[in-house]
Amino acid sequence: MSNKYDRRDFLKLSGFAGLGAGALSGCSIQADGNEPFPVTHHQDFNMHGYAAPALETVRVGMFGVGNRGSGSVQRLASIEGVEIKAICDLEADRVNAAIESIAATQSPDAYSGGEDEWKKVCERNDIDLIAIATPWHLHTPMAVYAMEHGKHAYTELPAAKTIEECWQLVETSERTRMHCVQMSSSCHSGIQAVLLNMVRQGVFGDLIHAEGAYIHDLLEDYNFTKTMYHDMWRLNENIDRNGNLYPQHGIVPIIQMMDINYGDKMDYMVSMSGNDFMMGDKARELAGEDEFWNPYVDRNYRGNMNTSIIHTHKGRTIMLQHDVSSPRPRPSLPMVSGTSGIYSSRRFASSHHGWFSGEEFEDLIAKYTPAINTKFRELVSQASRQRAGHSYARVNETDWRLIDCLRNGLPVEMDVYEAAVSSSMSPLSEWSVANRSNSVDVPDFTSGAWKTNKPGMDVALQNGGATTRLL
Repeated sequence: MSNKYDRRDFLKLSGFAGLGAGALSGCSIQADGNEPFPVTHHQDFNMHGYAAPALETVRVGMFGVGNRGSGSVQRLASIEGVEIKAICDLEADRVNAAIESIAATQSPDAYSGGEDEWKKVCERNDIDLIAIATPWHLHTPMAVYAMEHGKHAYTELPAAKTIEECWQLVETSERTRMHCVQMSSSCHSGIQAVLLNMVRQGVFGDLIHAEGAYIHDLLEDYNFTKTMYHDMWRLNENIDRNGNLYPQHGIVPIIQMMDINYGDKMDYMVSMSGNDFMMGDKARELAGEDEFWNPYVDRNYRGNMNTSIIHTHKGRTIMLQHDVSSPRPRPSLPMVSGTSGIYSSRRFASSHHGWFSGEEFEDLIAKYTPAINTKFRELVSQASRQRAGHSYARVNETDWRLIDCLRNGLPVEMDVYEAAVSSSMSPLSEWSVANRSNSVDVPDFTSGAWKTNKPGMDVALQNGGATTRLL
């Protein structure tokens, strides 16, 4: 099968036309050869580097205020120039709790109960940004609807579950010129911000290889819990899907360090999963104590460990892993290797003779900590002193820098192409696993613009030039 057809032609030829946004999952297409996702796309407008008109006040509608969304409301409400206009969730008690948590400074409207209440928020004319922290399958429909109604979209991970949804986000963002930003701390904070600056300053030379992962024991606290998630959606995501189901934390920092979408692009991927050694056993154990868990016995759970290898156009390699069941500590990642140096597990070396000493490493960190990160820490400290008893622990650079970009009419630092390519890792890995780890091409969501796109706003903001304060 050649790539001569555009996406809509392919849908018709493959018999998927009319099946809706969720039809093209990673394992649903068995095409001839090695082109399970033969998509071409003409880019009418490049969202990379695009600066939307400045907003003096960013008026926000919040969707989903459960585990993650409740914290998002408080974080956003702590940033200067943000007005929370509406909060929407299926459960009224969650909406009321979220409103109460910011009642000292904000008075948003409440939406709850109906499956389509969120659409009413998108249809309001007094909202600029929709923040989405709902179950995964709703992220793309909500983001697309928001952009179609003139709102920027800010979505939790993942932005999309299927390749078709990734293209929907890209096409809608380009057509409406509304930003679609995926929530991820990525290279905005901590060691990732330092490493990105070191890469930009040439400390690593040319990058050769990097490794990232989401390895975090969520077996009981997140997956097999009856209290945290509506309709057990999180556990259900782990059934009948086998691949890297949550790649963003591992891959997004590497995307930025390797200039993916601006100077390089992902070429192809191979992926392999081991067996499930724990989730099925946990379901049987719980069912022996509580019949609630009976429907989850003898289901097809994803493997404990998934490992994916990605090859880029420039010949770099990336190893990406996912394991949320095994009882192991979270690794210190990413690992970054270049022609002039390597970082691994909070150590740096510039030759095979050995690692820098602890003091040398700390000097390196101090030298390459971006000024904007230092400024953010100072703002947190200043705001904490001014508002004794108010916690800023959950306010992060990602939210603050997005709001600052929107208020000052600057390009966003994480655009729709990054959201699409990082989200595509899940369906691509699922296809490869289902096909004996055959390689699969990674779509170019920039439609060739990666060849001329420049690195993101992280470079322009190294001087700490953000003007937005914390409240």
